[in-house]
Amino acid sequence: MKCPFCQHVSTQVLESRTTDEGSVVRRRRECEKCKKRFTTYEKVKGSVLWVVKKDGRREPFDRDKLKRGILRAIEKRPVSLDLVDDVTDQVEREMLGKQREEVTSKSIGKAVMKRLRKIDNVAWLRFASVYLEFDDIEDFEKVIKKLSN
Repeated sequence: MKCPFCQHVSTQVLESRTTDEGSVVRRRRECEKCKKRFTTYEKVKGSVLWVVKKDGRREPFDRDKLKRGILRAIEKRPVSLDLVDDVTDQVEREMLGKQREEVTSKSIGKAVMKRLRKIDNVAWLRFASVYLEFDDIEDFEKVIKKLSN
């Protein structure tokens, strides 16, 4: 495993454990050169999950795209990256748990919003503004009034 910090090819596994009901192996590693630590995940590549977009297009489910959207919402907020990984894992597991080949982008958005609401209201509002396609300030005001009640 290559170190993501210094690109050295030799790392030591400090800890391994299974997560997600045994379907993923989480490993804490330490680079033998720079001594920085990082986490890797091993998981079996399953069947392809397709996302049906609002306009009817279909595209393969992209875990990294989901994570990027959540990261944008939590930018400069007191939310750990581990929590972002947890939310990403939970949403991916929920979508795979539907045991269908296709899920809607709407169902993914709802799943993310449900989890962000419990974590950080500002992050939730940021995500909602994109997901719910806010057009103007009045849309924000309506949602903020609901949040404050």
